[in-house]
Amino acid sequence: MAGMLSDVKVLEMGTFITGPACGMFLADLGADVLKIERPETGDPFRAYKGELYSPHFQTYNRNKRSIEFDTRNEQDLAEFDKLVAEADVFIENFRPGVANKLNVDVERLHKINPKLIYCSISGFGSDGPDALKPAFDTVAQAATGFLRLLLNPKDPRVVGPAIADAITGFYASQGVLAALLNRAKTGEGKLVEVSMLEAMTHFNLDDFTHYFSADQIMGPESRPNVSQSYVFECQDGKWIALHMSSPAKFWEGLANAVGEPDMLERPEFSSRYARIENYDKVLAHLKPIFKSQPLSYWCQRLVEIEVPHSPVYNSAEALETEQAKHLKLKVEAPHPVKGTFTTVRPPLRFDGEMSTDVTAPPLLGQNNGEGFR
Repeated sequence: MAGMLSDVKVLEMGTFITGPACGMFLADLGADVLKIERPETGDPFRAYKGELYSPHFQTYNRNKRSIEFDTRNEQDLAEFDKLVAEADVFIENFRPGVANKLNVDVERLHKINPKLIYCSISGFGSDGPDALKPAFDTVAQAATGFLRLLLNPKDPRVVGPAIADAITGFYASQGVLAALLNRAKTGEGKLVEVSMLEAMTHFNLDDFTHYFSADQIMGPESRPNVSQSYVFECQDGKWIALHMSSPAKFWEGLANAVGEPDMLERPEFSSRYARIENYDKVLAHLKPIFKSQPLSYWCQRLVEIEVPHSPVYNSAEALETEQAKHLKLKVEAPHPVKGTFTTVRPPLRFDGEMSTDVTAPPLLGQNNGEGFR
């Protein structure tokens, strides 16, 4: 299937996650993305056990090509400028001021190509008292109130993936797409700016809405209590997740599934609000019940009665379910050195068609001397 952005030419000068994620989201939609990297070392995210092809780098750099340029070098800059003249989009995620030092600031590139969509990603914004502060994923999560929602107050420690980085890259790609649509109507280039602080503040909208509308400061257990979400350990040590939400039929089904049809007559189970207020009691009551049977037993029972649930899979298990295989979520591509590159396909379909074609993340400088397709 031809990509929806197959005519879009992108120069990505991104490092670590936010910039590369933006470039990858566009590449997944078919854009021709040339990744501009520092000679010899490349994107710092490449470094891994003495090599330049880390799992972190692979995650956000598929469907791209790699060219080594030092834009502080006159000859490299001249070749870079030729690509700028052809490009539709330029992406960078440097700290404010660094783009100027590298000769890739928006003013200079717009003189070369006034129609260029210039996407600038920062930690705290391009101006203001915190503009020059270093920002990485955990910092952005903490600064926007989001990290607090993930922490166990009894044993606070950072958990989970780099959510802020990926989300910021996603917002950046959304901004690029909007600017491209605007250019199609006006013929004008745009400067698209997004910071991790702004992106994660918006992503954390539910938290702020509860504060603004109900004067409620949410905590890590606020949403699970209201959504009636649970995780239970089964007899075989495997975990199962339930999201019971508000429909009474789910709880009626669960009562039958656990062999306690009268369970909803207990005070703590008697209504949605009772279950929210007594979340810990509900959890304590159900915990030993689920512990009494293996995961396979509970999955069969809950499927029969249509209770929303799923085993808590790890990465080795999640793509081996029948539904994941049916959706062809796991895709492969040949790799020039490692034989085969395996990844997860883009999630969108257009007119029923899914994109299962993928190219492996490039080796550093793999496409030196090449231009746009």
